[in-house]
Amino acid sequence: MLNKILFALLVVTTTGLMGSSFAVGKIGLNYISPLLLVGIRFTLAGLLMALIVLLLKRNHPRGLTEWLKIGVVGIFQTTLVMGPIFLSLRTITAGESSILTFTNPLIVVIFGTFFMGMKYRWIQWLGVLAGFLGVFITLGASLDIQESGTLLGLLSAVSWAIATLVLKKWGSSFDTWVLTAYQMLFGGILLLLGSVLLEQAHIVFTPVSIFIIVWLAVMASIVQFAIWFFLLKKEDPGKVSAFLFLAPLFGVVFGWFLLNEQLHISTLVGGVLILAGIFLVNYSPKRNKNDSIS
Repeated sequence: MLNKILFALLVVTTTGLMGSSFAVGKIGLNYISPLLLVGIRFTLAGLLMALIVLLLKRNHPRGLTEWLKIGVVGIFQTTLVMGPIFLSLRTITAGESSILTFTNPLIVVIFGTFFMGMKYRWIQWLGVLAGFLGVFITLGASLDIQESGTLLGLLSAVSWAIATLVLKKWGSSFDTWVLTAYQMLFGGILLLLGSVLLEQAHIVFTPVSIFIIVWLAVMASIVQFAIWFFLLKKEDPGKVSAFLFLAPLFGVVFGWFLLNEQLHISTLVGGVLILAGIFLVNYSPKRNKNDSIS
């Protein structure tokens, strides 16, 4: 078990890095087209992590079926989450994109109930209601549901929820580090392919653009994942996951600090409700064996 100060520092660091990627990514769009930027980010991060797991001789998949499963995870966890996020940043703020993306735990509850027969506690359903009320209020602030960025932000949340449920089913059969490395690499390669086929790709190399690529690939991907997995290993996963609600908060803060994004009162109220909803969905109090589990 970690002491409270170290635990708090690591939680703030990993969720802060998650949140920072929205504002830093939006800045990066001044130099690099969105799919190319996110494709470079995850291909580079995947290559570096793949090298690490090879050197550490971690257990790799055996057979085509296991590699195909990693590919499916890469599609939903990286390609269809990160691609829409970076495309959304063209038309909505970094804060709005982060709020929409991190509604995924709320969607997990709904999808898990209807498609996988999972049972959730009443407090988690209360979290879903609070979260979607927050989305409704946030959308009424400055977002237009017809706006492509809004729809892309919601698409990223839906895809992340699907990836979460897929990982619930398949994840235990893989080494976590190996799965993370190769799903990022596979998803990143698909994003690069998407850049070639779907956009007029361009890149301008400057010290700023290079810093952005390195930050996104190393700090906001590899380092962020390393800290997150470390926390999940050392502490109760339910306790750690409850702090995921800090990530969209940092997304809004970094958008304000780095991009001077305005904070509408409706966005703030909606954001607080979404954060509360995500907290309730992830909240895991001590319970009897007969209680429902998520």
